[in-house]
Amino acid sequence: MFIVEDNIKVFQTSKLAGYEAGKDIEEKIVELQKDKDDIRIIFAAAPSQDYMLEYLRNSNKIDWSKVVAFNMDEYIGLDQESPELFSSFLNERLFTKVPFKEVNLIDPSRGVEKEIERISYLINAEPIDIVCLGIGQNGHLAFNDPPVADFNDPVLVKEVELDFSCREQQVIDGCFGRIEDVPKTAITLTIPTLLSAKYLFCVVVGMHKSLAVEQTLKGELSTEWPSTILRNHKGCVFYFDQEAYSRV
Repeated sequence: MFIVEDNIKVFQTSKLAGYEAGKDIEEKIVELQKDKDDIRIIFAAAPSQDYMLEYLRNSNKIDWSKVVAFNMDEYIGLDQESPELFSSFLNERLFTKVPFKEVNLIDPSRGVEKEIERISYLINAEPIDIVCLGIGQNGHLAFNDPPVADFNDPVLVKEVELDFSCREQQVIDGCFGRIEDVPKTAITLTIPTLLSAKYLFCVVVGMHKSLAVEQTLKGELSTEWPSTILRNHKGCVFYFDQEAYSRV
C-alpha cells in the first residue's frame, strides 16, 4: 500500500484494497456504536465491492443488530428472483450472512412511484452515517449517469434511464452475458442523498475504471463525470488497486 494523500490509498491488488476498506469501515462502525444506538449504512452492489463485503461479513467486532442497511440502486423490470438484481447480490454476500437490525431493499416490483416514495421516507427518517460505494466507468455514482446526474438534485430517490456506457459496464463486470439483457431503467438514490452521509468509503478496482479514476481525481468538477463531486466531501476515502490508479 502507498498513501497518496490521507484520503487516497493505493494497493497492489483489488483484494488488498477491499480488505483495507473493510477494516476501515469496521473501525468506523465500532467507533460510532459507542455513542449511537443505530448505524445507518448504504451499500453498493458491484464486483468491486466483493472483498470489502467479505471482510465485513467475517467481522467479529461489529454489532450488526444495531445496523440498518440500504442498497443504493436497483434495476427495473427484472424478475423478483433474478440473480442479477442488486438486492440478490447484497443478500448473497452480506445481508443474509449477518444479523442486521433492518435491511431496506429497493423493490421496483411494488410499483416504481410507490417504491420511490417508500424508500425516500425511510432514507429521510434519520441521517445516513456511512456510504460504501464505487465509481462507474463513466463516473456514475449509484445509477446517476452523466445524462441524469444532478449535484443539486431536489429529490432523494428517482427513476433513471441508464446510458450505454453504464449498461456496457455490467457486461464487462460479468453481471450480464450481453448488453441486450441489461435493463434500461432503474431506481437510484440521488447524489445529494449519497453525499449526505458523514463518511464515504469508495472502492474502485480494475483497468476499465482507470479513466474514471483519473477524471475523478484530476478532472473538472462536472456532471460529465459525476464522481468528481466526491472531491468536495471531506469524509470520503478512496481505495484503489494499481490498475484503477494507473492513469493518475
